Amino acid sequence: MMGQQTGDQASLFYEFRLEDRIPKDHLLRRINVFVAPVLDSVREQLKPFYSEIGRPSVDPELMLRMLIIGYCYGLRSERRLTQEVELHLAYRWFCRLDLDDKVPHHSTFSENRLHRFRESDVFRHLFERVVSACMGTGLVKGEGFAVDASVMEANASRYHGKSPEEIVWAQPERQTRAVKEYLAALEAEAEPNPDRKPPKVISPSDPCSAWTAKANKRVQFGYGLNYLVDIENAVIVDVEATPARTYDEVESTKTMLDRTERRLNLKPKRLAADTAYGTGRFLGWLVGWPWDCTTYSRSRCQQARQWHLLT
Repeated sequence: MMGQQTGDQASLFYEFRLEDRIPKDHLLRRINVFVAPVLDSVREQLKPFYSEIGRPSVDPELMLRMLIIGYCYGLRSERRLTQEVELHLAYRWFCRLDLDDKVPHHSTFSENRLHRFRESDVFRHLFERVVSACMGTGLVKGEGFAVDASVMEANASRYHGKSPEEIVWAQPERQTRAVKEYLAALEAEAEPNPDRKPPKVISPSDPCSAWTAKANKRVQFGYGLNYLVDIENAVIVDVEATPARTYDEVESTKTMLDRTERRLNLKPKRLAADTAYGTGRFLGWLVGWPWDCTTYSRSRCQQARQWHLLT
């Protein structure tokens, strides 16, 4: 007999627990195992960046949990992120929000991400704590690393690029946060680097981005997301953002390797990379390492399986 749903009158009482609705093998449950102990120290680290008076703020752990969801599920828009957390039961569970709890306004994320979170370096702190947890469980061996970069499109129109000499930075409409950071970096530069060619075209709204044709074979302004990956279980052990230029991406490898050694005490024996990293300057820097290092190149595998820089 054909059934028919009846919903003429809603129930007066409901028995509902988020904990019972989230599958045991859900991705967020597995992530929460590593995230929960890491976030315990967030309030202590952020305490100096909050005022002693005024109304209580949004819980910083809640905002960080929401941002982790945005990263894991590709929700780049903070407005979209708040909408998804409002509707998705698993997202609410991970953020420790009940069905009646209010989701923070999207503008709250922008203010904290650009000021309080950035000044405190809390994202780097969380990242390294998670890597340390992976090291504790044996997921990171530290014997071999791979390095590569992907391009993220900048929030800048590719039709409005100009030569740096054509832009008058003193104009009021130019005084944005991105422009101020760009000008501050120029002032901090003691002397120009002869190996780094100055850009011919920059974006007036986001001058730190680079004019590139790497992503999708389309010319645009973008940033390079550089990753240092432990090859044992493909765990990212360090990351560095740069303009989407090959020179900056190769140079960022030095930063990531030095930082990984200094802060995580990881010194790999070999480094895997593609031909973009096979410059004489970079290979010469690798020779100076206090440990053995081997660089692999895809295009030269037919000539030699591996380059031994130190013999």
